[in-house]
Amino acid sequence: MPSRFSVLPRNLPLSQIRKFIPKKWRSVTESDPRNSVQSLLCSSRESVSGSCEATNESMVDCLLTTLKDFASQGHICKAFRTFSLIRTHVSSQTPCDLVIQSLSSLLLCCTNSKSLLEGKQLHACIINSGIAHSWNLVPRILTFYTTFDLLDNAHAIAETSNILHPLPWNLLISSYVRRGQNEKALSAYRQMVNRGIRPDEFTYPSVLKACGEQLNLASGRDIHKSIDGSFLEGSLFVQNALVSMYAKCGEVDVANEIFERMPVKDAVSWNSIISGYASKGMWSKAFELFDRMRATGAEMDIITWNTIAGGCLKTGNFIGALKLFSQMRTCGIQLEPVATLIGLGACSHTGLLKNGKEIHGLVMRSHLDDFDNVRNALINMYARCKALKQAHILFQLVDSKTVITWNTIISGFAHWDRSEETSFLFREMLLSGVEPNYITIASILPLCARVANLQHGKEFHCYLTRREGFEEHLLLWNSLVDMYARSGKVVVARKLFNLMSKKDAVTYTSLIAGYGIQGEGREAIELFNEMTRHHIKPDHVTMVAALSACSHSGHVMQGQKLFEQMQSTYDISPRLEHFSCMVDLFGRAGLLKKAEEIIIKMPYEPTPEMWATLLGACKIHRNTEIGEWAAEKLLELRPDNPGYYVLIANMYADAGRWNKLAKVRTIMRDFGVRKAPGCAWVDTGSGFSPFLVSDTSSGQTNEIYCLLGGLNRQMKDTGYVTTEDSSSEEELCEGLLL
Repeated sequence: MPSRFSVLPRNLPLSQIRKFIPKKWRSVTESDPRNSVQSLLCSSRESVSGSCEATNESMVDCLLTTLKDFASQGHICKAFRTFSLIRTHVSSQTPCDLVIQSLSSLLLCCTNSKSLLEGKQLHACIINSGIAHSWNLVPRILTFYTTFDLLDNAHAIAETSNILHPLPWNLLISSYVRRGQNEKALSAYRQMVNRGIRPDEFTYPSVLKACGEQLNLASGRDIHKSIDGSFLEGSLFVQNALVSMYAKCGEVDVANEIFERMPVKDAVSWNSIISGYASKGMWSKAFELFDRMRATGAEMDIITWNTIAGGCLKTGNFIGALKLFSQMRTCGIQLEPVATLIGLGACSHTGLLKNGKEIHGLVMRSHLDDFDNVRNALINMYARCKALKQAHILFQLVDSKTVITWNTIISGFAHWDRSEETSFLFREMLLSGVEPNYITIASILPLCARVANLQHGKEFHCYLTRREGFEEHLLLWNSLVDMYARSGKVVVARKLFNLMSKKDAVTYTSLIAGYGIQGEGREAIELFNEMTRHHIKPDHVTMVAALSACSHSGHVMQGQKLFEQMQSTYDISPRLEHFSCMVDLFGRAGLLKKAEEIIIKMPYEPTPEMWATLLGACKIHRNTEIGEWAAEKLLELRPDNPGYYVLIANMYADAGRWNKLAKVRTIMRDFGVRKAPGCAWVDTGSGFSPFLVSDTSSGQTNEIYCLLGGLNRQMKDTGYVTTEDSSSEEELCEGLLL
């Protein structure tokens, strides 16, 4: 293959060149020699674009201008032909800078057009010409090699150059950082400094970024000292890089100190410090800085909005996240996937279907529905907002369903206890050839526990033991323990618990809750003590499970002790649910004054459930005084649960407060309160069949009620019957609800 630099006759006079140019080409502008040169550069009747302005300019100057035009337009072949002609007309009097400019333009053209072979040939020509260390060419050569990720070649260029300016090293260091080779970037920086080359304001940001990515605080501090010893401490770029480096390394206080001293701050400055606090989970400080940023009128980009909106989502301020999403749209910021995921996530948690549909419309208009994560977020939003039909339609529209897509729709149906649909979707997933992962199983197992579907839970247990890859996922085995415990199979749950080599707070909490449900408080407390002996710190959920276990088994003293130890020993501030457990504990034990004291002194507003708990305890222990007080408080809250009104009515009936009983009846009628019939499931062997109170929908109604009558007679024969008072109360309640 002939070289692009094939030798042509040198110093050929222009008059002789013109003899070979056709007359019709010369007739364009015979007086302008540059037109003749450009025509000469054409092959196979290709016309050459570009022109030179001064008519008295030398041939080399004209060719150089033409070469630059070709290089800027990406015409690499024409640029090389022009360079060949430049070499033809170069004489000993031609300034060297003109040749170097030609080579620089050609290198840029090779870089932009990704022409590796041609660029290497050009580099060889440069070395051959003895100008490889030219100040103008070294950065171009280095950029060329870094473009093709040939960083070793680029490093060799920087090492062999005798240029004392930091530019070549800056290009090398920034290339290492962009490709994640941070250790090599730091090594190149040290090599540069050892050669006596002084870093500039473009060197430090790249090196500090490498320190931040590596969490190399020691090197970052050394570089900070070098900056303090230079005249660059006032550079905005350098200060921003310092803030970012310290923030990434977890030294947010140092980062904030530098940030506050900065005389000028831009969007990068604010983003760096806000992101630093966000990464440490210090959201209150991040929100405060965001408010200050808005007050100063600083320009906020999508990164700022997404960071703060994402923080609202993580801290449970879902409405705040939606407000920020709306404000972002008002400010004219273009919608992109991350902001969309935040908005849809907020809708999923709040159940705001209308807002979710509006975001869906924005997604369609912005063509973001091509992103897999956005499609999955839309399915999740509709499912969590109980629009399961729309969620399933979107799911069916996805052509290529990943395991994440399947997990999203399965968890959506499982969330609403739709066990039949969940099981069907899981089977469809298996038939489609998509292998379930641990998240798939973990989303279904709690459903098996909630609907008492022990059979399906056992099937999943077998699936886990027969498949490889699930052994290390503690989440799954915790879900199995929870499933067996909730289903009343505490012995099986304990066996599985004992077989687990690794346990965490969730493992213990699940089994403690299981013992508590069964009223086995002693075993629950022993398990709690074992947990603390193994230095596994209980959380607020563990404390709820332990206190509930004490309540269900009547261990009042132990429950009081645990409640007192929450803050002193385990550093857990009691929440509303812990106070509710204590009210239930004292109420069940008949210590109604203590239960009343808990409600009065706790730093929370009592919930309807808490008043109902106290009211139920008062009914059992026949404390009319506290019971009437609890009933009045419960009525003030206007609860939606019809069972609470039944409880209040029973209390007033016990106390003979017939006027107040009539008032309750009026309230129930005005609010349209009706007691939902009791519902239960029975395992028929082939599946679970639901049935209601006085249900006659089954084809075996006669046989069922015949058996039920027999059971009732047996219960009466053994003396297990309700008292007359209780019967009259039930009749009274039924009358109220008619």
